Amino acid sequence: MKDTRPVNLDIGTMRLPITAWASISHRISGVVLFVASIGMLWALDTSLSSAEGFARLGELLGSLPAKAALWIVGTALIYHSLAGIKHLIMDFGIGESMEGGILGSRLVIATAVVLSILLGVSLW
Repeated sequence: MKDTRPVNLDIGTMRLPITAWASISHRISGVVLFVASIGMLWALDTSLSSAEGFARLGELLGSLPAKAALWIVGTALIYHSLAGIKHLIMDFGIGESMEGGILGSRLVIATAVVLSILLGVSLW
């Protein structure tokens, strides 16, 4: 009996559809947000602890690395939110076909890119 299963399952060499990339990116952005929540809670605690803590945090957030980190977290939040909205719309039965999924993924990615650029402009 001939085995017809794929031999190479290396994701780096597979040609995945845009819907797969959108799904993988949604999961990655969720992990980024989860990890970033630790730093954001620390920043909130520091800012609420005292006037000096608030001032120190303001100085820290003015630095280039902090702005880059805020941009990364903001971009993850933008993408994750848009992809979540797309999933909610699909739960209502809209865009469940392959064509609808491709269109939804393209819209989410394009909108996230535009909003991320606008976020970067507003941060710098």
